[in-house]
Amino acid sequence: DLVARPTTLADVDFGDWRLLDVDLLVVGRLAQIGEDQFRINFQLLDILRGQALLSYQLNSTRAGLRVAAHRISDMIFEQLTGIAGVFSTRIAYVSVEGTAPATRHRLVVADADGFNARIVFDSPEPIMSPAWSPDGRKLAYVSFEQRRSAVVVQTLRDGTQQTVSARAGINGAPAFSPDGRKLALTLSKDDGNLDIYVLELASQVLTRMTRSAAIDTEATWSPDGRDIYFTSDRSGGPQIYRIASAGGDQPRRVTFEGHYTARPRLSPPGEELAVVFNDRGNYRIAVVDLATSISQVLTDGQLDESPSYAPNGATLIYATRDRGKGVLSAVSTDGRIKQRIAAVAGEVREPVWAPFRPF
Repeated sequence: DLVARPTTLADVDFGDWRLLDVDLLVVGRLAQIGEDQFRINFQLLDILRGQALLSYQLNSTRAGLRVAAHRISDMIFEQLTGIAGVFSTRIAYVSVEGTAPATRHRLVVADADGFNARIVFDSPEPIMSPAWSPDGRKLAYVSFEQRRSAVVVQTLRDGTQQTVSARAGINGAPAFSPDGRKLALTLSKDDGNLDIYVLELASQVLTRMTRSAAIDTEATWSPDGRDIYFTSDRSGGPQIYRIASAGGDQPRRVTFEGHYTARPRLSPPGEELAVVFNDRGNYRIAVVDLATSISQVLTDGQLDESPSYAPNGATLIYATRDRGKGVLSAVSTDGRIKQRIAAVAGEVREPVWAPFRPF
């Protein structure tokens, strides 16, 4: 239905596009300037005002064209919304393929749209709870490679793995502090009860944060590092609590709606929590306003899990079920925009969005 196919500002008849009620138009062209060199020119046009909002030129190799397209998308998104785009960011998730005893568990890193998937760790044993370091260079996760749980930190550039916690009992749910120096963990240690601990990575000093007969797990840090939020059933059912990361105070309950609220993740501004919420018997993704404790359900699945914020705070990625298979989906934080994300073969679980990274 295009009235024309312009590639430059000079080609655009703004009157024609106004008749179609088009507000914005992107035009551009790709030119080969060398054996493996391309030049991309594009302009974002305001049709109503008849002017360019953004004009830009960048060079790329053939292999880099997809990355260039993501950069262009980021620039357009930020120009229109004032919010940094996340098209150039990455995600990580766990993929499970095959049936026992030949099951393969894979830790996968991919572009935010699911393409360019790369397996960074492959094991016949379960992989759980991946978590990005603040600089996006490492992933912490739970491995059962030695037939018992251990928390591993892996450097993505060279694949180096460091086991940081293989204590007696359960070692689970790692979460990096905002400065990258600590991990919040769920440990059972000798008494068998699940509590929240903080591990100083350089010194291996371990600090116990909670002491309760209840199950305390799924810790996450506030953006300023002052608080830790976690799931606990100390009130009779799973709800979210907060405790100061410096210790010395008692956990405070922050969610009060429903009888099941779990898996908290803080938004980048720290003003809301993404959670898994029991909505009339269905497990769905919701956001909780921390100022009011009011929840808003965003998804409509029956078994949605593992929400993770995009680094700009505008979108959540999560795992859900489609025709009996685990798949990746995303939803805007106002619930208006939903989309399916491409993934490699197998059951997809526990997605986590990477932080911004410099080019």
